[in-house]
Amino acid sequence: MERGLYIAAAGMVAEMVRQDQIANDMANAATPGYKADRAQQQSFSELLLQNTKTGQTVGPLGQGPIITKQVTDLSPEGLRDTGEPLDLGITGNGYFAVQTAKGVRYTRDGSFKSNGGGTLVDQLGNPVLGTDRKPVKVAADGTVDTTKVGAFALTGVRKEGDALFTGTAAGKATGEVRSGALEGSGVDAGRTMVDMIASLRAFEAGQKAIQTIDQSLGLAAQQVGNLPG
Repeated sequence: MERGLYIAAAGMVAEMVRQDQIANDMANAATPGYKADRAQQQSFSELLLQNTKTGQTVGPLGQGPIITKQVTDLSPEGLRDTGEPLDLGITGNGYFAVQTAKGVRYTRDGSFKSNGGGTLVDQLGNPVLGTDRKPVKVAADGTVDTTKVGAFALTGVRKEGDALFTGTAAGKATGEVRSGALEGSGVDAGRTMVDMIASLRAFEAGQKAIQTIDQSLGLAAQQVGNLPG
């Protein structure tokens, strides 16, 4: 079988994975505290081609790329003022803790609100935990004491979805909680759009390579079939 088909197909599969990741980033370009992902690629091991008659080395042949892992950029982003007292942001490093049905999870998205019982919760209704690991109460005037809202340092941080992360708490964070502000998204919309266009062009190049190889194989089969017996 023509190796070029496998090489082109491997490149197309890798670009499909990248496009899913880029599309998710684009959809969250305005999500507070969102952290962008990066897909890391590497090539399969190369083949060393040789002339079958003389044994002379022709040169290496790559076998296409593969996505090795997806890395999340956890760098803190700047805060933007909202004027809403229950919007909280962390200046510097740290994560808010929320109590979910699956256990404690962490987030940088501080777009919180008050539930019917006067407890501070996230947009999914998960209670926000304080420095004492208990749910934070909202005052009668609709504000919270930021010194009582937990901001935790984490190790082994991994994205889980819905702006939540898993990890191991490692004490108090170095960052400080600020009211009336939200952290911006970690997505650069302009760069992300350029990345999507580049990925689409790479995918189209793989398609064209497969079409060209297919046409060449079809032509070769036709000419062999027309040779006199």
